[in-house]
Amino acid sequence: MSPQLGALLHRSLRVYQVWGANTEVGKTVFSTILCKLTSGYKPDEKTAFLKPVSTGPAEEADGRHISKFIPGLDSQTLYQFDLPVSPHLAAQVSQQNTPSDEEVLCKIHGFASRLASTHPGWLFVETAGGVHSPGPSGTTQADLYRPLRLPAILIGDAKLGGISSTISAFESLKIRGYDVELVLLFEDKTYQNHSYLTPYFQQKHSIPVQTVPLPPPRLSPSNDVSNMQTYYTTALSLPSLSAIPSRLSSLHQARIARLQSMPETASKTIWYPFTQHQQLTPDKITVIESAKDSHFDTFQSGSPSKSLLRPMFDGSASWWTQGLGHGNPALSLAAAYAAGRYGHVMFAEAVHEPALALAEMLITGMGNKRLKRVFYSDNGSTGVEVGVKMALGAARARYGWAGEEKVGVIGLKGSYHGDTIGAMDCSEPGVFNEKVEWYEGKGAWLGSPGVRCEKGVWVVEGGGEFKTLGDVFDVEGREKRGEGRGYEKEIRGVLEKLVGEEGKKFGALILEPVVLGAGGMHLVDPLFQRTLVKVVRQSPELFGRKHQPNDELDWSGLPVVFDEVFTGIYRLGRFSAASFLGVDPDISVHAKLLTGGLLPLSVTLASESVFRSFLSDDKSDALLHGHSYTAHAVGCQVALESLKTMMKMEKSGEWGWAISCQQKSDDQTQHASSEQVAAIADSRVWSVWSHELVEWLSWQKGVEGVWALGTVLAIHMGSAGGVVGVGYKSTAAKGLQAALLKASEDDGSVHSRVLGNVLYLMAGQTTTEESVRRVERLVKQGLEDGT
Repeated sequence: MSPQLGALLHRSLRVYQVWGANTEVGKTVFSTILCKLTSGYKPDEKTAFLKPVSTGPAEEADGRHISKFIPGLDSQTLYQFDLPVSPHLAAQVSQQNTPSDEEVLCKIHGFASRLASTHPGWLFVETAGGVHSPGPSGTTQADLYRPLRLPAILIGDAKLGGISSTISAFESLKIRGYDVELVLLFEDKTYQNHSYLTPYFQQKHSIPVQTVPLPPPRLSPSNDVSNMQTYYTTALSLPSLSAIPSRLSSLHQARIARLQSMPETASKTIWYPFTQHQQLTPDKITVIESAKDSHFDTFQSGSPSKSLLRPMFDGSASWWTQGLGHGNPALSLAAAYAAGRYGHVMFAEAVHEPALALAEMLITGMGNKRLKRVFYSDNGSTGVEVGVKMALGAARARYGWAGEEKVGVIGLKGSYHGDTIGAMDCSEPGVFNEKVEWYEGKGAWLGSPGVRCEKGVWVVEGGGEFKTLGDVFDVEGREKRGEGRGYEKEIRGVLEKLVGEEGKKFGALILEPVVLGAGGMHLVDPLFQRTLVKVVRQSPELFGRKHQPNDELDWSGLPVVFDEVFTGIYRLGRFSAASFLGVDPDISVHAKLLTGGLLPLSVTLASESVFRSFLSDDKSDALLHGHSYTAHAVGCQVALESLKTMMKMEKSGEWGWAISCQQKSDDQTQHASSEQVAAIADSRVWSVWSHELVEWLSWQKGVEGVWALGTVLAIHMGSAGGVVGVGYKSTAAKGLQAALLKASEDDGSVHSRVLGNVLYLMAGQTTTEESVRRVERLVKQGLEDGT
């Protein structure tokens, strides 16, 4: 497997990528001018030229043109295809093997690294055709070269229609995160495009524009060489061009200087979340220069042959949000579209297409017959507060409680629903709220049995052993075998004591289905949560009075709120984590993966019976909750694109490699079509993390237990060597975290987060199998090295 590749940035080598607004705009002429200008910039530096992909006869290749007019220049073409057509077509009909995107990028990396170590100076990388001309694999160049994130020089189009094509090319690069640092174009006296584009870029975008006269028309080969030599001599004498090397060099140095200074400046300026600043020194701050797919590009000083930007796997999926890859062009385009169409528009008693379409898609996708209404908010914590307000309001209306009566929620020990005060009050006292003056834990929290793989066996705390995690999640089969009776008796006894003996009132049951996230990545026995919901719904007399539901979709006992902010939207392999339990909540909260990791947005879905509880002629009976940015059109549009993409991935079986690997002993999965794999995934538990890794981890010294589900891997470390034991304040997982952060030559490094003694890792929904296996090797290496 090839080593991880990140963005290119060398201290000793200034690398610029030359893009064309269209074909035949003069990229090679301008590349020649740039190479000539920089060749004499400093006597101890050299200039090189690289054409990754070229089509057409070799004798007419761009690299030959430059070598002809700059003898001795280090010039190379990586892939030359003879047919003068788009590279993807030329590659198809050639006798060569079509190079993958990764192979192209790897060769560019290798060429630049060699120059950086042996020939400090300049490198100009010229693209083929226009910004969106396809590469050999068919990926458009704007996306193909994005992982390199090279600063761009855009060659404008001086021909008729060139104003539009130049601006369109610029916007395509901008949307993908390229920094366009210079625009060059010819002066055509007929069309005068430069007279419009110069103020457009300089005044609107602060990007300098430099122009040169049109080159002479092509005549005979002998005259062409002579005429072009004269042309280049004349062009290089233009005062406006002489400043280009100095400007580009200054930008390069400023970029590095800024990256170097950021940790120190940040440590004096930023107040970080979940961070004890007493222990935070600048060297511990990770500088993320950019991000692509499942990786950050982080700034690290290194040897001259190494890029200053190193790839680092985003092991927390950027706090559980990243799903479709950083810098996803489809999501960026969706955001740009909605920003251009709407910006932000107020939402009270109004509607716009992204919000309505997203609401319809969510209601359909959830597969929950109860959920009919969608309420928008800004983030998961506030989404939970909305859900609790809904539940408490519905319970108050049904049971006729006075406003001054104290009403709490029923939840689970170790659960945590967010950092706003209202959501915080829905969790038991703990490290997140113990020093918050306004915290008042309003509820009762039940203990719940955990599930972990220990020494190759799946163990349910206090509930026996299972061969596979799938057996644990066979909740209906286990229920039929009577395995839930003990849970039912225990739960009913606790509730009767709380209500009957202690006189407490409750207005909601709130659960994180399947996994308690921030509380320590606690995988809960799904049969326990299923039983808890059933007991609450079957015991309305415990909470107020016996009530005959209007229909099967009416809530009973207490409104059931599922906090799926972390576990929902395919994080665990399914659209909704509720499906693992086989029960439908009355209220469901979603955020994080909702927008694929691009924008903050939250939704709280509710049943019609909960909604009806707020209907009245009195305005004060309404759900008086809202945000200025409620149903932000940009967020809704991005969420639509995100959900469409993930639902399509599920339907087409794009996670088949993970499902097949997890169930490789099952012939049904091994030989299934993509549609069959999708159907199997809907009824099975599976993970992108290999069964072999989970098995291996479960036997390791210092590992108390491990589990993997969907894209999540959680390693529960034990106490050893004087480290603090379990819990959020534990340091037991710090050693493994440090080992993952240490870069490997071939596999890169991993940025991870720990929850006390638990180190967890997450992939995105588009993370490749190869990337996952790289991380698995680093995990094994970290533990084998004694961390």
